[in-house]
Amino acid sequence: MAGRDRVVHLLRQLERAACRCPAHSNTFHQGAGAATCTVRKTDYAFEMASSNIRYGEGVSREIGMDLQNLGARNVCLMTDKNLSVLPPVKAVLESLSQNGVNYKVYDDVRVEPTDSSFKDAIAFSKNNSFDVFVAVGGGSVIDTCKAANLYACHPDADFLDFVNAPIGKGKPVTGALKPLIAVPTTAGTGSETTGVAIFDFEPLKAKTGIASRALRPTLGIVDPLHTLSMPERVAANSGFDVLCHALESYTALPYNQRSPCPPNPINRPAYQGSNPISDVWSRHALNVVAKFMKRAVRDPEDLEARSSMHLASVFAGIGFGNAGVHLCHGMSYPIAGNVKTHSAKGYSVDHALVPHGLSVVLTSPAVFNFTAPMCPERHLEAAEILGADVRRVKREDAGGVLADTLRQFLLELQVEDGLGALGYSKDDIPALVRGTIPQERVTKLSPREHTEEDLSELFAASMKLY
Repeated sequence: MAGRDRVVHLLRQLERAACRCPAHSNTFHQGAGAATCTVRKTDYAFEMASSNIRYGEGVSREIGMDLQNLGARNVCLMTDKNLSVLPPVKAVLESLSQNGVNYKVYDDVRVEPTDSSFKDAIAFSKNNSFDVFVAVGGGSVIDTCKAANLYACHPDADFLDFVNAPIGKGKPVTGALKPLIAVPTTAGTGSETTGVAIFDFEPLKAKTGIASRALRPTLGIVDPLHTLSMPERVAANSGFDVLCHALESYTALPYNQRSPCPPNPINRPAYQGSNPISDVWSRHALNVVAKFMKRAVRDPEDLEARSSMHLASVFAGIGFGNAGVHLCHGMSYPIAGNVKTHSAKGYSVDHALVPHGLSVVLTSPAVFNFTAPMCPERHLEAAEILGADVRRVKREDAGGVLADTLRQFLLELQVEDGLGALGYSKDDIPALVRGTIPQERVTKLSPREHTEEDLSELFAASMKLY
């Protein structure tokens, strides 16, 4: 009997100490998470989420079979005017036709989409009752398709309902979306892996977005052959996005320092702060960028380099899709949104444009010099991966070393000499700061707190790089 009593006692102790995460217990819904957060100001957990990814040369040929397997009856294929006549879209359409898939094409996606262009795509989707969505293109196309899917499945929602606060209401997405297959044609955004859709909000001349795990594509088909059609500057700017995704997510505020602690798991944001799993993906992506990006930009037929950068985009996407980005991206949104006359090389568009990757990377030397004091070891590790000799560098010099390393990297890839080369001057800094302030979804993940004066100084330091 004594032995039996001891076993019962041990079982009761284990029951009281049992794991209360959703995967291992049915007690979490009874309020364990909320109870934890009543005694904490910061979060205590992170989640790992990503789309399914299929990678391989020529793998786009399988998409028609995927749609058959999904039982698709009416497919929406979204792309842009330039891509609609290029090999990636032709390969996908051929696969759809060979497999008897019924589809309609929407090719009016705007490069660097706006709230207006999102609404046009949403209207097209609502009018056609699609049961599956396919996006063939870069981040602009994939993000537009995510928004079209979201609002077609929530026909009564106001546009600002799901847009990130404080610009929108930031409501959680609770309804199911249709399957979405993303076929990325650039090696940069990682949008095929994430639940984020970014656009220019024209009334404020600043970028914002929608962030929810519900937006993640069902499947990302990563076909490196598609990257061979990227012009040199598109390859460079896409690669800069990968670079900053990796750097920002690796140096972001740690997940257990982010506040507030969510009272319910549905309120935990997609961007949670740096964490041990995202760190692996971000660091690996940075290594690939260091090894292959210059080759990929300089030789469009270097299949190994362009394939590697395509995978690096996926790696970084999984990393930042869970950890988030911070100041480079937060500051990039008004840089892109306030553009006046800049004409981007390699982009066939009829409007002034600062490509996303370019708008992000131009502030990177100033930003990482600013954030380095909070996690100097990570900044030094990043500098070393990118080629710097850090063996005798002091921790307090980490920011300067990474900034110099980034400047040299940009110089070798012939990047414009700062914001001044895009047509901005110090007179524009107040407007750029105003456009950054609403980007709390990302700027609050900076490892170093900042004021409006700090932002002004960062923009000023980014006017000229070399």
